[in-house]
Amino acid sequence: MCILFTSGHCSTVVLAYSGGLDTSCILVWLKEQGYDVIAYLANIGQDEDFDAARKKAERLGAKKVFIEDLRAEFVEEFIWPSVQASAIYEDRYLLGTSIARPCIARRQVQIAQKECAQFVSHGATGKGNDQIRFELTCYALYPDVKIIAPWRIPEFYNRFKGRKDLMEYAEKHGIPVPVTPKAPWSMDANLMHISYESGILENPKSHAPSDLYLMTKNPEQSPNTPDMLEMEFKSGKPIKVSHVTDGTTKDTPLEIFLYLNEVGGKHGVGRIDIVENRFIGMKSRGIYETPGGTILHHAHLDIEAFTMDREVRRIKQGLGIKFSELLYNGFWYSPECEYVRHCIAKSQENVEGKVQLSVFKGNVNILGRESPKSLYNEELVSMDVQGEYNPCDASGFIRINAVRLREHHRLQGLNQ
Repeated sequence: MCILFTSGHCSTVVLAYSGGLDTSCILVWLKEQGYDVIAYLANIGQDEDFDAARKKAERLGAKKVFIEDLRAEFVEEFIWPSVQASAIYEDRYLLGTSIARPCIARRQVQIAQKECAQFVSHGATGKGNDQIRFELTCYALYPDVKIIAPWRIPEFYNRFKGRKDLMEYAEKHGIPVPVTPKAPWSMDANLMHISYESGILENPKSHAPSDLYLMTKNPEQSPNTPDMLEMEFKSGKPIKVSHVTDGTTKDTPLEIFLYLNEVGGKHGVGRIDIVENRFIGMKSRGIYETPGGTILHHAHLDIEAFTMDREVRRIKQGLGIKFSELLYNGFWYSPECEYVRHCIAKSQENVEGKVQLSVFKGNVNILGRESPKSLYNEELVSMDVQGEYNPCDASGFIRINAVRLREHHRLQGLNQ
């Protein structure tokens, strides 16, 4: 069920509010339906005038306004586990939007419970993944909650068939309308990334306009000198980043991530243009820029390969794929995702050390690594030193592995 209308008394709804046209119209529309509206805006690193958004919500009749700075917990509790998992959806997408949703929805539920609100609401469309991610989190953490999803309610989406209808409604109800023309695509921004989709981008053959990207420079116009960084990890999490040349050092999770975004953005790192499979069953085209996350992904992969047993890593790779699918599909608070996160965290106990890398014109290049828990034995692998390895042992190893292949081809020959 999408909505429960009030009957005879006022019910309270916590609205995930952005300050934009859609959720401003939804706020007023909810009041028309008889609800007391609490507006909730999460600061997860987007470029937003939060004070202006607060004043706007109050002016539109919000009973209360909560503006919550979730940046630190977003990095530590959501981005870091994703880094440990090497989370990547369908081989390319680093899940910037997916990671943010359980963080945002968790606080929405906490506010609803604190304010004794039976209802929560959001402005996600009826065709996308976000409605699923928000609502699965809400139901998991607040089982009795009732959800109002206007873009799934016929009375709402038949009334507001496009931006023009929303603009007319806004003007009629005194909702401030944007003074600058809207970009011909939709955008979602947070600390991890910016995503772009819809509008002119729905044609998968159309190239992205050069002025689309806001977080990264065009690699062709980026500096002609690389930035050399050293990343330090413990238990698979970054604990420090240092600039090899200018000595800049960051050692808190939020500062580390902001600094990597700055360096990666300057060099145009982390741009992708893909078609992906939405959980709801359709393909969609998305353009993403994830500068800091891309640097971290490469650095973590390198230190993990250096310190983790081969067979453990094979299992962990499979868990990483499963984790990525669960995260993309909105199941962060499911028992299976909790179990997978626990297993991945266990695999990271010895993922410790430093990785040196360069960031240059859209690329992240690994230069070297060191670790007190490395499984790399320089003497054992050297072509110049025999060490404790007996080359004669390889003959039996090869013959044993060849038994299956020889039998397969012998039987194939007989059949032919």
